Amino acid sequence: MDRPLNEQSYQQLPASCFSACQPTPVRSPRFLAFNQNLAAALGLPEHLWQTEAGLGLFSGNALPDWTAPIAQAYAGHQFANYVPRLGDGRAILLAELRTQQGSLLDMQLKGAGRTPYSRSGDGRAPLGPVIREYLVSEAMHALGVPTTRALAAVTTGEIVFRDEALPGAILTRVASSHIRIGTFQFAANQSDPSIIKQLADYVIARHYPDCVHEENRYLALLEQVIARQARLIAHWMSLGFIHGVMNTDNMSISGETIDYGPCAFMEAYNPEQVFSFIDQRGRYAYKNQPAVAQWNLARLAESLLTLIHPEQTQAIELVMSSLNHFPSLYQQQWLLRFAAKLGIAEPVSTDVPLIEDFLHLLQQHHADFTLSFRDLLHHEHPYLTAKIPPELLQNWLAQWQLRLTRITTTPHTHNEMAAQRTPVAIMAAANPVLIPRNHLIQRVIDAVMTTGDLSLFNQLQQVWQQPFLATAENQPFQLAAVPQEQVSQTFCGT
Repeated sequence: MDRPLNEQSYQQLPASCFSACQPTPVRSPRFLAFNQNLAAALGLPEHLWQTEAGLGLFSGNALPDWTAPIAQAYAGHQFANYVPRLGDGRAILLAELRTQQGSLLDMQLKGAGRTPYSRSGDGRAPLGPVIREYLVSEAMHALGVPTTRALAAVTTGEIVFRDEALPGAILTRVASSHIRIGTFQFAANQSDPSIIKQLADYVIARHYPDCVHEENRYLALLEQVIARQARLIAHWMSLGFIHGVMNTDNMSISGETIDYGPCAFMEAYNPEQVFSFIDQRGRYAYKNQPAVAQWNLARLAESLLTLIHPEQTQAIELVMSSLNHFPSLYQQQWLLRFAAKLGIAEPVSTDVPLIEDFLHLLQQHHADFTLSFRDLLHHEHPYLTAKIPPELLQNWLAQWQLRLTRITTTPHTHNEMAAQRTPVAIMAAANPVLIPRNHLIQRVIDAVMTTGDLSLFNQLQQVWQQPFLATAENQPFQLAAVPQEQVSQTFCGT
């Protein structure tokens, strides 16, 4: 039989960790988008590529016999309030597929109908959030950020009721796994203490196999997750990305960006920036993301305490020591990312004020984060010159140029971002020309929802695949929103 291998490894965990369930059929599904390159990497049979059989798979209407659909159980802190049982309320894991390179990836439907964890929800997804997640997750991948991927999107021909009646859609997404910090919280709070151990051993085998060789494998697991999250959040910050809802159930244990709900990319630099409509107090503002990540990691540490040491006092001391390393790990990654944006391959601590002074100028004069950094590649700095008073800008530029003159070429480097040694090359690789700007995404959503026009959707998919390359074709999409186009609030799809 022509089918990909579905390993179903997650279903070897205790039964409380998931529930078998089937997608709810939809009336008249139609393809909105299909990611052929990702399908090829997954080894997905071509008879499922934009065909009636594929539509049956990606809508959940007619699943191949190699699928084994389940919804995963997890808990989570939502805006710091603990909910002991959340789970996949509108997502169904169809299969685990082994890529040609040997990686094991989850294939999941999002918006496929009610599950045992839906509570009062309908398990569906409106079209707008599906478009947003498809475009933004694929753009993040092109930007080099660890992320879930979008394999397909279909419209359902049905209406989803939120504050208004909206067209429905289903996203098929792919991830290294969909295991979250909230998954560990759920397992740790079960009456059977073996469940958290089985989950931790499973995650080590799947994501962190080197931990097996460590004296304390569960402490090593925690430390590796901490390190990955430090790298991920620093990467977000260097691109002006705001996740919008960093609950513990929205933080992947693999270190991938997951759950693109009310996410957005910042335009005018503002550390206090919030887009999410539901984040009324700014808990998940841009500047707060590192601290929230550490708080979430502390919740993971609590879940692992009994595995790390039988004596609680000793276990707490061990995890606190690991958690206390997060700020320095994050700061190292932040410095590498932001120094590279200034063309500095091997940063030192004294580069921090130079970076912070530039960010302060951007904040003070409401300059676009992406355009400002990219403008440093231009000799005359036309964008910055138009935004920042000459005396202030020239003073900073002089300090920056002085720093660049001290850079010496060395035959070896310990920094992966310094593979190309010239400051201009380093900056060009660290500063995208294109980001998924909010007004462009909203323009796509409006076009698809009102007339079904996919032309801009398809155009942005193409240009966002090469976000570091400036071309005449993508020049209109480099620009910040004009005042009447600005999107100040984003919404999740539940």
